[in-house]
Amino acid sequence: MRSRGRSILILAVTAGLLAFFFRDVDVAGVWAETRRANPWLLILAVLATLLTYLFRAWRWQALLAPIGSAGFSNAFRTTVIGFAANTFVPRAGEVIRPYLLARIEGLRPTAAFATIIIERLLDLAVVLLMFGFFVLTIPAGVVSGDADKFAHVKFWGSVAAGASVVGLGFLFALAGHPERLGRAAGRVEAILPARAARLLAQFVEAFAQGLAVMRQPGRLAIALVLSFPLWMSIAAGIWLTSQAFHITFPYTGSFLVMTLLVVGVAMPTPGAIGGFHAAYQICVETFFAASPDQAVGGAIVLHAISFVPVTALGLFYMAQDGLTFSGVRKIAQASEQEPGATQVKGTGATSR
Repeated sequence: MRSRGRSILILAVTAGLLAFFFRDVDVAGVWAETRRANPWLLILAVLATLLTYLFRAWRWQALLAPIGSAGFSNAFRTTVIGFAANTFVPRAGEVIRPYLLARIEGLRPTAAFATIIIERLLDLAVVLLMFGFFVLTIPAGVVSGDADKFAHVKFWGSVAAGASVVGLGFLFALAGHPERLGRAAGRVEAILPARAARLLAQFVEAFAQGLAVMRQPGRLAIALVLSFPLWMSIAAGIWLTSQAFHITFPYTGSFLVMTLLVVGVAMPTPGAIGGFHAAYQICVETFFAASPDQAVGGAIVLHAISFVPVTALGLFYMAQDGLTFSGVRKIAQASEQEPGATQVKGTGATSR
């Protein structure tokens, strides 16, 4: 019943965002702008976007190193499968890919999942840093429209940057002594059944062990450095697509669009449908003087570039390995009863 209510809520949010995005749309005008778009720039945008998954896999390897080695091929394949899953079930990939990789490589799933938290913090920190670079170096006249709105964007960007610093500090404190967290959780035995308390202690300790890279500055620095080309390639895809639709702004202007897209993608809809489109539309119309037809056409094509290729590749990998979505969901829900397993029965998920 709870699952049904959640599905209804997701459907309602998606429908509302799409209704907002398509309000007063001129279909003929949007189609004309789409036909006028530069196809070569769109091809380059696809390549730039796909490049991000190579950087994601390399970065994930650096984060996973303290808890066990992971081959690049498996890190890349499971990353792509995870992002493909997000297209159909919001946030599913954030659970599926660490559990799938953990089963293939024989890692602890809870520890592997903890590295995803670090990934998200690195992503947030780098996006906000790139956004800060843009607002501090933007030439006069690049941003058009309401100056007050742009001032609000800068203010809330600063607030979010501060929150990310606090979050990083919390993670450093959490990762410092994982064994203490286990002992603290063990004290819960006074109010919980002993078995439940022991399971909680094991979970907390394993989760903190997944943050072990926080205690290895070299590894963390590698992951941080790899985060920059990752997000610069995402920005390149945004910029190339916008240029293809004749929405002109400097490459650094894509840092602003990217920041607002991060907010849009946070909407819990399948494949970020609606939230992604509305965020792009609002940004390029408000700050870069794009026409409504350009903004709508650019948003639709950029969304397709961002989601269709990785989803197709993820489905290909799943078919190649004999995986189904029900199979990977079972992997995500599985306990750590077989921590050394490298194959999950009935899914075809074998080490490569």
